[in-house]
Amino acid sequence: MFQATASVIIALLMGIIGVGFVLWQTRRVLSYDQGNAAMRKIAAAIQEGASAFLSREYRVIAIFVVIVATIIVLFLQWQTALCFVVGAIASAGAGYLGMYVAVRANVRTAAAASRGLHEGLRVAFGSGAIMGMAVVSFSLIGMTVLYLVFNGDPAQLTYITGFGFGASSIALFARVGGGIYTKAADVGADLVGKVEKGIPEDDPRNPAVIADNVGDNVGDVAGMGADLFESYSGSIIAAATLGAALGTDSAAAFIGLPFLVAAVGVISSLFGIYMVIGEEQDVTQASTFSADTAVGRTVHFLRKQVAKINENASLEDLLTALRRSVWGASVVVLGLTLLVVVSSGVSFNYWLVIVVGLIAGNAIAYATEYFTSYTEKPTQAIANATQTGAATTIIEGLAVGMMSTVLPVLIVAVAILLSIWLGFKADGTIAAGLYAVAVAGVGMLSTLGVTLATDAYGPVADNAGGIAEMSHLSSEVRQRTDALDSLGNTTAATGKGFAIGSAILTALALLAAYVTAAKIDNLNILGPTMLPGILIGAMMPYLFSALTMMAVGKAAHEIVFEVRRQFNVIPGLMEGTGEPDYKTCIAISTESALREMILPGSLAVVVPLVVGFVLGKEALAGLLVGTMSSGFLLAVMMANAGGAWDNAKKWIETGQYGGKGSDAHKAAVVGDTVGDPFKDTSGPSLNILIKLMTIVSLVFATSFGSGWLSF
Repeated sequence: MFQATASVIIALLMGIIGVGFVLWQTRRVLSYDQGNAAMRKIAAAIQEGASAFLSREYRVIAIFVVIVATIIVLFLQWQTALCFVVGAIASAGAGYLGMYVAVRANVRTAAAASRGLHEGLRVAFGSGAIMGMAVVSFSLIGMTVLYLVFNGDPAQLTYITGFGFGASSIALFARVGGGIYTKAADVGADLVGKVEKGIPEDDPRNPAVIADNVGDNVGDVAGMGADLFESYSGSIIAAATLGAALGTDSAAAFIGLPFLVAAVGVISSLFGIYMVIGEEQDVTQASTFSADTAVGRTVHFLRKQVAKINENASLEDLLTALRRSVWGASVVVLGLTLLVVVSSGVSFNYWLVIVVGLIAGNAIAYATEYFTSYTEKPTQAIANATQTGAATTIIEGLAVGMMSTVLPVLIVAVAILLSIWLGFKADGTIAAGLYAVAVAGVGMLSTLGVTLATDAYGPVADNAGGIAEMSHLSSEVRQRTDALDSLGNTTAATGKGFAIGSAILTALALLAAYVTAAKIDNLNILGPTMLPGILIGAMMPYLFSALTMMAVGKAAHEIVFEVRRQFNVIPGLMEGTGEPDYKTCIAISTESALREMILPGSLAVVVPLVVGFVLGKEALAGLLVGTMSSGFLLAVMMANAGGAWDNAKKWIETGQYGGKGSDAHKAAVVGDTVGDPFKDTSGPSLNILIKLMTIVSLVFATSFGSGWLSF
């Protein structure tokens, strides 16, 4: 018991250190120059729109949180309800903080890019680092404090599943609401601006351009932050719950291990972040690590590689710089977790499981980069298809998205098999194997502080490009922000692939915890309710995606008509002498997103409860298996197809196939427009759907019986 409690206290201290870094880095980012008056005015409009949307969204979500917390108190325990509320608040807080900094870092990135590409990268990445470290720190502090409040009693660990439920609820609504907002504005702006009027992206004459920039932040910063907050929390909760259920003399060590892995992950993430945001000048001496030590020599070598970025850097150069920071963090976490496993007294096999998780995470990231980067053949094939029109562009993009599912599925399948085998060899039971899967998930997410930074940086760079365009900065600055934006498209796709891969490991561990908590002895695939449960579960991601896609379509429809109206009725708007009404487009996106997010968000909570009570606990297990299987494939396909379409357009904009304004470019814009809700609304929301349905089932596991329609 002391060992578990000591591990939790160490994790709490690391969470506090992480918060200290967040405060320091926030002050540092906000100290950068904001550029000229025109840049500051545009940035202020983006800040106002993002803050207004998120405040209204959180008020709507608060009503949902109060209703669900009341239901939990009435039907379960007040302790679970307390954890649910704490999880919701912590997730919302991390998302809001990340967005608050992002909408202020965008103008500072644009100003920094006017001084150099490397400086622009450091400012944007520094903003992403705040999001990454806020997520892991808030999550660790929330879970560890609750653990200590309940006196570290393993029997009361089930209460902390409520923390994951609260985080998942916020994540789904934030992802869906933010995704609808951002893609409605983006699609509407592109269809009228680029396709109909032939004006550039982020042109200040386009009335939807500010709403588009606002959407980048509420969807891809606040939404993604809440998404991975939930993945990170869920992986630790699943591992600790399964560790407690093993019921061996080593249960305390099994409970403490995921907390310790997460704790050393904070150190490793700070290492990786420092490699990118450390002071540029005098690289060999700027580090606080002594060059006379092995760690110091490693830091200095990797920092020198990052510092090699120059003004002529290619997308591959920029990607390599960010990859090195992630790989560096991974190497550090492997060394530290080896010490953790040895000192905890658990089998050495569990360190190998962590290795499996880390390798799987990096492999999924690499596979995603291959299918979405415009330096690789799949995306270039889409660009080539644009020469024969929009139809062939869509066909090729869908094919690339479908093909991209093969590697992630094989990687995750191998990771699951290896983890179960290693766990079984360590402690001789399948339960230990499932615990090992959960630990692999924790290992995969252990460097989340830096991997999320590479993702959350993207919207900041995108906004910086928009600000540079709208404030008429030099073409050289725009070229730099375009380079950062293209990198952001790839890192965002990588982050989505990473998120769904970790979601499957976490969901499998949560499913195992649900089966244990519901006291299901065995699952018969030929049982009368099992197959219907699987089929309903497999249908859920398609229903959910259809609802979110249609929501984007409806909202974009309204935006298109509003933008057309303004071009028709505002004198001189097309000529640049008229002033567009940005606020109306922001209001349309806001109202549409808040209205349309309710139904898909509620389904994730209601359907598992209905299936559990009506068809029984075995059918609910089948539902989760079906959702996990089809949701994984659909999420990867949509995210990668969308990313590839986007970067195919970017590839053409570098001058390929006639460049901007060509017929090929117009076809690429159509592909990008189709891909927008794929990659930024429906696709990334699916991994939250999977985990939310699973954790709802776990929270209410003891309430389900054989079902009202039992045979």
